[in-house]
Formats: sequence, C-alpha cells, structure tokens
Amino acid sequence: MRKLLSLVAGAALAVAGLSVPTPAAAGAAEAAFRPVVFVHGSAGSALQFRTQAKRLASNGYPARIIEAHEYDSPNIATILPQVYAGLDARIARLLETTGADRVDLLAHSLGTFVVQGYLNSAPERAARVAHYVNLDGRPAAAPPGGVPTLAVWGEGDPARAVAGGTNVSFPGQSHTQTVSSVESFREIFRFLRGREPRFRAVVPERGPARVSGRAVIFPSNAGLTGATLEVYPVGPLTGRRLSARPAYTQPLAGDGAFGPFPLRGDTRYEFAVVRPGVFTHHFYFQPFLRSDSFLRLLAGRPGEGLGALVETGERHVALTFGRQKEWWGGEGDQLWINGRNTLNAATAPRAKRVIGIFAFDRHGDGVTDLTAPLPEFFAQTFITGADVYVPAGRGIVSIIARQRGGALAVVPVPAWPSSRHRISVEINDF
Repeated sequence: MRKLLSLVAGAALAVAGLSVPTPAAAGAAEAAFRPVVFVHGSAGSALQFRTQAKRLASNGYPARIIEAHEYDSPNIATILPQVYAGLDARIARLLETTGADRVDLLAHSLGTFVVQGYLNSAPERAARVAHYVNLDGRPAAAPPGGVPTLAVWGEGDPARAVAGGTNVSFPGQSHTQTVSSVESFREIFRFLRGREPRFRAVVPERGPARVSGRAVIFPSNAGLTGATLEVYPVGPLTGRRLSARPAYTQPLAGDGAFGPFPLRGDTRYEFAVVRPGVFTHHFYFQPFLRSDSFLRLLAGRPGEGLGALVETGERHVALTFGRQKEWWGGEGDQLWINGRNTLNAATAPRAKRVIGIFAFDRHGDGVTDLTAPLPEFFAQTFITGADVYVPAGRGIVSIIARQRGGALAVVPVPAWPSSRHRISVEINDF
C-alpha cells in the first residue's frame, strides 16, 4: 500500500509538471554548486547576507551549502589567527561533506580585510577558493591570493578597485545595500555561475520553510545562553499570539543556535527570548518565504552596551528596528510608528548609513522629539536613536515601513511595556 501511494504521489507531481526529488537527484544537484561562505563586516552578522542566501536558493543552490562565518568584529585585531583557523575548519568541512573542489568566498567591509589577509597568507588557502567577491571593502593591487575576484562598489570614491579583478560600481547604493541589493545579486550570480540568474526575486518555497539561526550578543556574535526561545504564530493585523502555548520551545546554550523549525510561509511569527529575572525580548519578522538559516536574534547582556542606555518604564514601549539596506531619512525611506514618521534628515541622515534604529521615550516624559537623534546611539557605527513616545498597554503598536523604491511593510506588534520587555522588528531589505 505504501509503495502504491508513493507511485500515485509521483504520478500526480509529474502531471503537475513537478519532479520528484530522490536522494541521488538531490546529491547530483548539490554537486553542481560550490559551497558559498559569507564573511560579514564591522558589527555585522549573517543577517547582511540573509536575502542573497534566499536568492541563491531560489536559483537552485542547496540552502545547506550556503554559510556565514561570524566573528567578534570589535576585537578582530587580536583574534585574527583564530578567525583564519575557523575559516580553515569551515572550508575543510564543506569540501568534505559536499565533494566540491573549492568554495566561493564573499566578504563585506571589514570582512574583506579578513578575507584578503586569509587568501594572501598561504597558497594552500587560496587554492581552496574558486571565486572571491569583495563587497564595498578594501581595494587591492591584485586579486588576493591570485583568486579570480569580483569587486562591487557603492557610493564613495569611484577610483576604488581590485586591480586585475572585475570591478562593478553602483554609485547610488550605500554600504550595506551593496550586499543585499538585487543588482549586486545579479553580478554575484553571473560571476559565480557564468550565466544570468533565472530568478532575481526571492521565490516562495513550496511547503513549510525550515528556519534556524542563532541568538547572539551584539556586536560580538557570542552565543546568548541562560535563556529559552519560544516561537509563536501571531495575527497579521495585531501581532498578538494566536495561542497561549508556543509552537516551539528551545533552551539556548553554547553558540545560541536554535531550530530548524518548520514555519508556514503565509504566517507571521514572534521569536521570544525569555530571560528569567531580566526581561523578555520579542523579535518580529515578515513572513518566511523560504528556508532560512541566517536568522539572528541580536540581544545584549543586561546592564551592558546600548541596551543599558534604553530608558524603560511601565507606561511606554522600547523598540529596535533593523534593515539590511540603509535608512535614508528625508530621501524616500519612512518609518511610521503609530501614524508618525520617525525618519528625517536629523534622525537618519544618508551619510550615517543607519541600519539599526533604537526608539523609546527619552526621559519618560510622554513627549516625542525628532529634532535631533539621541547622541549616545548616533555615535555608534550604523546606528541611530530617536526619542519616540509609544504608550504601553493593551493596544498594539502600528508599524509601517516604506522604503525608497516603493516596497511597503506593515508589522503591527503588541504594546509590551519596556519595564519588562524589549521589541525588535526586522524589516526586509527588498
């Protein structure tokens, strides 16, 4: 009976024009692609490459051979040998498990300092890399380690180049946007595969998406431990939990890894990091169109870092927003919180290259003041802060983001009081 059902299912798929994957076919498909490793820049993580990983998967790349190599970027000067050793181990593992001859290596910003040094450090290392992609990073007098190189440049000095490599400029794109943009993806795919991609968009996956990632301390990328992750489906119009019990629960330990969880592509989810005796950190995302192993829940240690500067109280909400495409206040990007646009040329000027926004009630006075950014946050790389009063309580926080180019995101969330809760919202960069 089981064999008969399999044959019937296979015939139905064939009639629908779909192939039935077999282990042998899956292995052959994987062997047709080299593993891809992304190395982030300063204060970065796998998040910067999240969209491109899904675009690669939309064009046939097996998701499991696309990885990110993360490290403690503020301390790179003292840990570079360990980062190199970690890259050695990662590449060796990928080559062994996939049977590929070499890997393709991509890096952004500070990550290009890491990768160029790595490729130049030993011929044996360069010999294991087929292609290198330099994303708005360091110029070079020659392709690092002699590896064929694509250099993608955004706004800035037009004379920057990797001599002897393929250099492409997008002067209208900012620093992180060069990593996540569809234009960059086309150049990357053509360089790695020698042809145009079939799809430039993220193609929704049939069936549930398998979602995994890490909860990490920002910006060191150390794993968050001593907490529990709870995953809830939430209502699309309210952001409120659709059930009292989480769909998935997992203790966080070691490197903070979690999942994979099978999640529906037509459903929104809340990822709640519960830290007993501290607070609960709620993370909200737009629907998961495809499987995603690059999800990162960026948190902090209690009483340390930027989180310690967030003023909290029972009557107001504390929000953090992330997007892997810079927010240009006053130049097309808008972020509406309860009907008020919080972005302008003061809070998020184009030159600041903002990808992270902290918004809370400064001084707890119930007043919003957007005439200037919060200086402690604005002083940090890629980050800004805005004095925005959002009342806490039984209602919801209306969040609408419109990015230059027209894409609109609507992500309502519950109005959790900041005395016991933090809220982070990740907006798609496409």
